[in-house]
Amino acid sequence: MNYRLADKHFYAIIPAGGVGSRLWPLSRADAPKFLLDLTGSGKTLLESTFERIVPLTGPDRVFVVTGYAHRAAVKNQLPRVLDTNIFLEPSPRDSTAAICVAAAIIARRDPDAIVGSFPADHLVTAPAEFRHVVREAVEVAKQGYITTVGITPTGPSVAFGYIETGDAVDAERFPNARHVSRFVEKPEEDVARGFLADGKHLWNAGMFIAKAQVLLDVLRENRPRLAEAIDRIADVWGTPEQFVIKDQVWPDLEKIAIDYSIAEPAARDGKVAVVPGDFGWDDVGDFSAVARHLANRGSGSLAILGDRARVISDRASGIVVGETDRVVAVIGMEDVVVVDTDDALLVTNAQNAQRIKQMVDFLRASGRGDVL
Repeated sequence: MNYRLADKHFYAIIPAGGVGSRLWPLSRADAPKFLLDLTGSGKTLLESTFERIVPLTGPDRVFVVTGYAHRAAVKNQLPRVLDTNIFLEPSPRDSTAAICVAAAIIARRDPDAIVGSFPADHLVTAPAEFRHVVREAVEVAKQGYITTVGITPTGPSVAFGYIETGDAVDAERFPNARHVSRFVEKPEEDVARGFLADGKHLWNAGMFIAKAQVLLDVLRENRPRLAEAIDRIADVWGTPEQFVIKDQVWPDLEKIAIDYSIAEPAARDGKVAVVPGDFGWDDVGDFSAVARHLANRGSGSLAILGDRARVISDRASGIVVGETDRVVAVIGMEDVVVVDTDDALLVTNAQNAQRIKQMVDFLRASGRGDVL
């Protein structure tokens, strides 16, 4: 396969963690969202992520961070990823630990490394345009910026965080890159409408591209204890001590998202840039999102997911996920969400799809971990 590499020092990090609790009971601890085919394409989200990234790096420079429980599945789905490029987390410690431990290990191998972090469970429908945007982001990152990719909003979404853009970085060399003024948490709908109207805000897709050393230096400035612990792991990686030190250090790592540990403080210091992208992005965060992409494949007003699904419908819309041999009949209901699995049945509607996470939290708190 011919690759048009973004740069000879560019490496991709794929954090493959999280359960995707808003997609319960389809997404579970032992079969999380990123390991599932949620679009009916025949490829999981993880496989699709790898395939759109690998032309930028080649397979030898893709690094995956995942949990011990998912090692076999990740290896099965990504056979071209080197064993030495898979870091197994003893427990989830959020995105800072996952991304920065990978960046630190890569930096020991290549001091000139530029790293890009790309979530394993997002959907992109125009991968060629995605790669075009990432190539520009890599060039901006070479100037010392932590560069993120912002998604051009298609509506006033309250499901995503936002990036407020500022002045151009360098209009002649980087025609699309802007300074980042600030990162904004998921807003209320009226605020989101204002963001859409002002043209200065982009959706935050959680993608970051930077020189590895720049990323780690910002972490040292803002979270020195966390940076020191990550350095301890990276310093011995590839030696007989690697697993002993990892198991000693990992449980005490601060659990914090990279947005708070690095992106937000760096933006306040003027160190963050953004390259806008319009490449059919979605974080596939709930069943309404899944339905949208299945509907785009011609499934009709009632989207259906599952090789075993047996669905009968009459004047119904929404989505049915069938994981059993039962017949599911839906009559005269709009925007319905039905997920039928062997040990759990979910019935809700699109309006309440985001509330599934609360139900998962309730099940966990009530001791029903057997269905999670």
